[in-house]
Amino acid sequence: MARPKKHRRVAFNPAISYFKPRGIPMRDLSEVRLTVDEREAIRLADLLGMSHEEAGRHMNVSRATFGRIVQQARKVVADALINGKAINVEGGNYKMVDEARTFICRNCSHRWVESWGTGRPENCPKCNDENFFRCRS
Repeated sequence: MARPKKHRRVAFNPAISYFKPRGIPMRDLSEVRLTVDEREAIRLADLLGMSHEEAGRHMNVSRATFGRIVQQARKVVADALINGKAINVEGGNYKMVDEARTFICRNCSHRWVESWGTGRPENCPKCNDENFFRCRS
C-alpha cells in the first residue's frame, strides 16, 4: 500500500495563473501544467534563493522531496519556454497557509503584520529594535 501524500505548504498565491507566448492565438498553442506547489518551489529556490533544505522546511517536505519538486517544475517551465507552450498553473498536492504573520515588539509593544514569503523582518518598524517575536494568533 502506498504511503499517503503529504500536503506541501504554499505561502504565496498570485492572482495570475496562466502564461502564454505573446502574439500566438491559444488555438495554435500546446499547453503544459505547472502545479501550485511546483510554482512555490521555483519561487523559493530561484526567486528567493533559498537552499533546498530551507525551502523544504518552508513547504513542509524533506530536502530530497523539495529537490524533486523543483526539478520537475524547472522541466515544465523549460519545455514551455523552449517549445513555445502556454503554462497553466493549477492543481497539485498543497495547502495554502495564512497570508499574513503578526509580530510584536518587546521594546515598544508595537504590533504589525507582514506578508508570507517576505522573510523575517530585521527590526520593529516603529522603534527599530531587533527584539520582537511572532504572535501565533
